[in-house]
Amino acid sequence: MILKRARVVLSILLLCGISQAASSFQYIRIGNQADVATRPSAGTALMGGGSDLDEAFRWLCGRASGGDFLILRARGDDAYNSYVNGLCKANSVATLIIPDDAAAHDPKVKEIIGHAEAIFIAGGNQARYVEFWKGTPVEETINAKVAEGTPIGGTSAGLAVLGQFCYGALKDQENDNDLASSDVLPNPYFPRVTLVRDFLKIPHLQNTLTDSHFAIRDRMGRTLGFLARIVQDGWSAQPREIAIDEKSAVLVDPEGHGTVVGFGKGAYFLRVTQPPKLCKPNTPLDFHDIAVYHLPTGGHFDLPGWSGTGGEKYSLSVVNGMIHSTKAGNAVY
Repeated sequence: MILKRARVVLSILLLCGISQAASSFQYIRIGNQADVATRPSAGTALMGGGSDLDEAFRWLCGRASGGDFLILRARGDDAYNSYVNGLCKANSVATLIIPDDAAAHDPKVKEIIGHAEAIFIAGGNQARYVEFWKGTPVEETINAKVAEGTPIGGTSAGLAVLGQFCYGALKDQENDNDLASSDVLPNPYFPRVTLVRDFLKIPHLQNTLTDSHFAIRDRMGRTLGFLARIVQDGWSAQPREIAIDEKSAVLVDPEGHGTVVGFGKGAYFLRVTQPPKLCKPNTPLDFHDIAVYHLPTGGHFDLPGWSGTGGEKYSLSVVNGMIHSTKAGNAVY
């Protein structure tokens, strides 16, 4: 029995490539150890962070059609494996930890991603995802899988990297709580405003910034600064944003129709209508008429048409670094 167990452990190590001489990636898998090929259905699960939503994961799993569900991380453990496996009828559930550029170039890592029927990017620090994976076979393979119809999802930092535009954060920062709206509104070129673009290519998320933990962490001010910078720096004349609160998610089908689920404050869909009047270093932001559509749970939003049902329209302006809202009581959320 001891000899048999030793052979099993050795086989797993050889499969995963985990050794002192090999790549630093880790691959932990439960369920069937042999891949199965199914026909997944495209879709995107945009999760706002905080407590994980069973409904969102079941939706993503269902689109894998019983195939292999893969969780991607740059740091962390395999805690998602048992959680997802308890919700899904999947051939396997596995976590692939890709902690550096060398691991992102490992052929085995590319092969593992290439066999997934659903991909989920966990939370953590999006700076690591961008720095370690951008320009590598990891980025290339994720984009190829999505293009061929593999469903994808992400939460928190994993959500942040799904849009064409992304707040890049800092690699040595475990979270970005200290980048507050009060930092960005007086100075949209505050040094920690690190914006990146063109990492992942997700259907219906072009020209779009994605953000999480939105209302609960009061991120409206800083996101208006991000949008102003995207315009001012010449990336887009009219960028859009999907900002999702904790315990909420937007489930997007292949046609771009999104449904809000969960127990949080829902999702906010923002659209720039005119360039900022004043967006320069060490100067309070001046930025007018940003269109906002807030959708609670149960609401629907058409991404191609950028219109929703079941929610509330209003607009925001920033004058001398202060937000003004058309909602009653100057409410921002």
